[in-house]
Amino acid sequence: METVNEKRIQGESIDLSGVEEILEKYKGVRGALIPILQQVQAVYGYLPEPAVNLIAEQLNMGASEIIGVATFYAQFHLTQRGQHIIKVCCGTACHVKGAKKITEKLSKTLDVRVGMTTEDKLFTLEEVACLGACSLAPVMMVDEDVHGKLASDTVSEVIKTVKESNISQ
Repeated sequence: METVNEKRIQGESIDLSGVEEILEKYKGVRGALIPILQQVQAVYGYLPEPAVNLIAEQLNMGASEIIGVATFYAQFHLTQRGQHIIKVCCGTACHVKGAKKITEKLSKTLDVRVGMTTEDKLFTLEEVACLGACSLAPVMMVDEDVHGKLASDTVSEVIKTVKESNISQ
């Protein structure tokens, strides 16, 4: 049974009391949408639909307006993301040195498309314009760790290491 502060999303229950606390802090503050969204995302890791609806209701806005703002800024995510974010650089140096093969290998290894999250919610795979590590091309980041001079056959080893470190935690 759902409480007043709880909504069901994708079969799981989501507690909206954190959103209510954030909204209370910004009550009557004009132009607070971005900080509200940032704080809500910090709580959930993304902007769940019930949270967006509650924010819209409390700010007297349409949910579509909030989604418009959230999709404009790359920092916001409307779907749940993995515990580990993999970013494959697709800048010129990385592109020339085989970034597409790296992405394809990751996609196959993780059984996920670019922009999606693995079923176990462990990894989200993204392509980015540049990671600023051109001398290490091709490059990917797993969370804050940079992995450079990659080859499609070394990608699986990086994933294996991340999974093993996840188990030992």
